[in-house]
Amino acid sequence: MRTILESNGEYEICGETGDGRQTVEMAIQLHPDVVITDISMSPTNGLEVTQVLRKSLPEVKILILTMHDSVEMLRAAVLAGASGYLLKSDTEELLVEALTNLFEGHRFVSPSFEATLVDHLFAEYS
Repeated sequence: MRTILESNGEYEICGETGDGRQTVEMAIQLHPDVVITDISMSPTNGLEVTQVLRKSLPEVKILILTMHDSVEMLRAAVLAGASGYLLKSDTEELLVEALTNLFEGHRFVSPSFEATLVDHLFAEYS
């Protein structure tokens, strides 16, 4: 991911961590524009990281980059305060597109969810 972002030339990576607790500490220290986190981290998972950062740094945009392709996890991420949700199986171009959307003040959800979200919406209101 670092290579993808650095080769783009538009992004500066100000930090990298190995776990959720370090992610929170580093983000509070560095005040980045965007934090990219995964749901599956320990000892603090990405949803907890998102909740803490949403309270501590309300202006930061949080992109969840994960292998979890379920609507339930997407919903949990949105409720936690995520700005975007991208699957690790998505293309490199989608990572850049997601970040561009977040920087422009928009939300981003992996296109993989489009049909599923539409199905859920229609099922809920039909």
